Amino acid sequence: MAQTIMMIHGMMGGGWYWENYKSYFEGKGYRCITPTLRLHDMDPRGTPDPALGTTSLLDYASDLIQDIEKLSEKPVIMGHSMGGLLAQIVGSRVPAEALVLLTPASTAGINILKPSVMRTFLRTQLKWGFWRKPMRLTFGDSTYSMLQLFTPKEQRAIYDKFVYESGQAAFEMGFWFLDRRNASRVDESKITCPVLVVAGALDKITPHSVVQKVAEKYRHVSTYRLFGKHSHWVVSEPGWEEVVDYVSGWLEQVLPASK
Repeated sequence: MAQTIMMIHGMMGGGWYWENYKSYFEGKGYRCITPTLRLHDMDPRGTPDPALGTTSLLDYASDLIQDIEKLSEKPVIMGHSMGGLLAQIVGSRVPAEALVLLTPASTAGINILKPSVMRTFLRTQLKWGFWRKPMRLTFGDSTYSMLQLFTPKEQRAIYDKFVYESGQAAFEMGFWFLDRRNASRVDESKITCPVLVVAGALDKITPHSVVQKVAEKYRHVSTYRLFGKHSHWVVSEPGWEEVVDYVSGWLEQVLPASK
């Protein structure tokens, strides 16, 4: 039976943005699952479901855990950005063969309030009550923080696929110290499988200095890799092949079938 990889997308995204990775890993014989998070399956030009605004990271994680429990084997859990944080939450609650965290959002306890991060979210989080409403970064904030390595035409094509995100989830990540539910907290002792943490030196929304702290959190099982020419959107930005080749090689080393 082929090893399964669950690929978890990040804020404002959908299963669509794993196209390159899905094609790559299926070509190597993996089975790839690319779920779209709760209430993200919408027309980007449409009006979001109001319930999205108060959807928690824990709601997303619960849905993903249910999907994993239906599998006949432990999967590799791969997550990008907010999906990388969800991979940590889920990986601490269900068995996994490995975790792959691509420019991941960090857990509670790690300070993410760097100048570039605050610049990215300032416009959305100055709006009173943002934590209970659907939100979406502007085109300018998205290109500044995530898509800066693409051409203007490519930036627009990706941005036009972005949907709204949960203000509650954004609050739980950015203001974890005020979150009574501790939604983004992860007990690192619960993660015992190999963990790969990938950072981009040019990343502004999950700066590599923050991502390195994620790797240090799991130092008992983690491998950290910094890519000097990459930003946040390592799933498809120019040179994405360099990153996925490294991820593939690492998986070949750590998965039981290849030992």
